[in-house]
Amino acid sequence: MNLTKAVITAASPKQRSLPLQRLVDRDGELKSAIRIILDETVSAGIDEVCVIVHPGDGPAYEEAAGDVGARLLFVEQPEPNGYGNALLCAKEFVSGEAFLHLVSDHLWVARGGGVCAQRLVEIAQAEAASVSAVQPTREHSLPLYGVVGGQRVAGHKDLYLIDTVAEKPTPTEAEQSLIVPGLRAGHYLCFFGMHVLSAGFMELLEQALATGEDVSLAGALSSLASRERYLAFESPGQRFNLGVKYGLFQAQLALALSGEGRDEVLTQMIELLAQRELAGE
Repeated sequence: MNLTKAVITAASPKQRSLPLQRLVDRDGELKSAIRIILDETVSAGIDEVCVIVHPGDGPAYEEAAGDVGARLLFVEQPEPNGYGNALLCAKEFVSGEAFLHLVSDHLWVARGGGVCAQRLVEIAQAEAASVSAVQPTREHSLPLYGVVGGQRVAGHKDLYLIDTVAEKPTPTEAEQSLIVPGLRAGHYLCFFGMHVLSAGFMELLEQALATGEDVSLAGALSSLASRERYLAFESPGQRFNLGVKYGLFQAQLALALSGEGRDEVLTQMIELLAQRELAGE
């Protein structure tokens, strides 16, 4: 599996402004969230990136991308017809090849200063299969994520063969069909916001569209699991959803504590807590 292309979805009306917000990256530079995501993508060995945007948003994203912009192609999603439809807008760009897919409303922080997407790409290439990054997540967060069920691959502590995919299940639904042996009670394998998808994935999206079905990512991934070997990789990194309350703050704090400004940030936090203690707050 040769991976040179990536698709980033950024057209959702509820999410389109999130990637344009700015944070201080690990290296101490002020960057837009989309630029940080693009740096993640390029570090994984990707040469070309298609960004699916809301009509008219291309110029703002191109400016926010900075000097990475030369690698980008912007494709507009004419109508907000869902996640699967947004991905299908990149069909011509993908052109029958496997591709890396990342969402634009998440940021990722790898342990030890690595790159989460790079490890996912390595797994997909080694296994010659579609792979979704996942993370064990408490059941109270299920309404935020897609969830997979399956069995651990023999000889691997962090790799699972997927047999079930559900979009934002209730705890009751998850308990009935998505429990994975070996996970802590009340935890499920939820999507991490990045996937490597095989060349046939776009065909599954097209088939759903042709039959009048809802073109959802979870539905297409469920079909993928029944058609070919589809894996989940338990990423050791952390994902931060920029669209939830305090999500941007949590992402910024994680980036700061994993970068060159760690000591400065810790000192400022201690001073702030000490001031509040002295003030009796």
